[in-house]
Amino acid sequence: MKKTVRDVDVAGKKVLVRCDFNVPMKDGEITDDFRIVSALPTIKYLIENNACVILMSHMGKPKGEPKPELSLAPVAKRLEELLGQEVKFSSCPTVICDHIREVVSELKPGEVMLLENTRYRKEETKSEEPFTGELASLGELFVNDAFGTAHRDHSSTAGIARYLPTVSGFLIEKEVKFLGDAVESPERPFVAIMGGAKVGDKIPVIENLMKKVDSIIIGGGMTYTFFKAQGYEIGKSILDEESIDLANELLAKAEAAGVKILLPVDTVCAKEFDNDSEKAVFDADSIPADMMGMDIGPKTIELYAKAIAEAKTIVWNGPMGVFEMPNFAAGTKAVAQALADSSAVTVIGGGDSAAAVEQFGLKDKMTHVSTGGGASMEFLEGKVLPGIACIEEK
Repeated sequence: MKKTVRDVDVAGKKVLVRCDFNVPMKDGEITDDFRIVSALPTIKYLIENNACVILMSHMGKPKGEPKPELSLAPVAKRLEELLGQEVKFSSCPTVICDHIREVVSELKPGEVMLLENTRYRKEETKSEEPFTGELASLGELFVNDAFGTAHRDHSSTAGIARYLPTVSGFLIEKEVKFLGDAVESPERPFVAIMGGAKVGDKIPVIENLMKKVDSIIIGGGMTYTFFKAQGYEIGKSILDEESIDLANELLAKAEAAGVKILLPVDTVCAKEFDNDSEKAVFDADSIPADMMGMDIGPKTIELYAKAIAEAKTIVWNGPMGVFEMPNFAAGTKAVAQALADSSAVTVIGGGDSAAAVEQFGLKDKMTHVSTGGGASMEFLEGKVLPGIACIEEK
């Protein structure tokens, strides 16, 4: 059991909090504040318990140099609106400077400040000095609440733990609980839904889940690699050629383990990778040579909805098709709706799946939507995440 902010006295202390404020932006405006909202319980708890709160996060990939378009200034503004109080922010190109140290030294209990994008410093992504020590020198306690970057061994995610007592915030606590419980002590039947393009990316996750689940539903672009492995014509569909043999091995392993793998029985195909392209539905073994698979078909939707309705625990990672195009979103939407209608514990593993349930207005119908795509994938693989490993045990 990892320590959380509840397990330490924060009153009057300068508390460094790593959040994940890497939010989508367009023309300088935040287009989705889900990650900011997800950090509020921890921030509010620290304010209410009289901590001096110093928030930090990265934004995008500035690659070790200041880029104004990747400043956290819009995040500070949105935080002020959500918290209903001032969030002190100064855009310092080196993240930490004499002015920042002065603001920190004058910070009073219950006040909040936000540092500039931690990736403005090249040392951040390598957890190197002097940046790690400079960050740590600002506080007396480190709270990691950035699940989305917990799989990164960076200065601001794990490095600071070399210097300061380290606990988790409520978001990491919640993520570990839902993902951990789903995988380690699920109510059965336990169904994993795996989508996305490349089989190779999902192999370790599928192999780890195969030891734990009752069935695995396959969708998205990697479907066609499984079809190819079975000797089907896949036309112009996306193919992860290096993983054809792996797909066959997975099917054999699943059979040996008594795990049911559900593959699409029909697929929506298009002439071109375009929303307005001519489209038609074909059985799995009948894809025309001049067309490409874009979504699961109606018979597959029915098959998958039935499996979802019977499940008691469901983990979903990856869309069923090119859901960003309205004409090829039906499969992903149907799966999302089936999860929303289910009485099972439904855990959405971040990334495109989280974007899909948000797009279809079904996020609030899920038991838990993870804030971390890559982190949730590595967690489901059974990997040790540096940003969680560094948190002290109770």
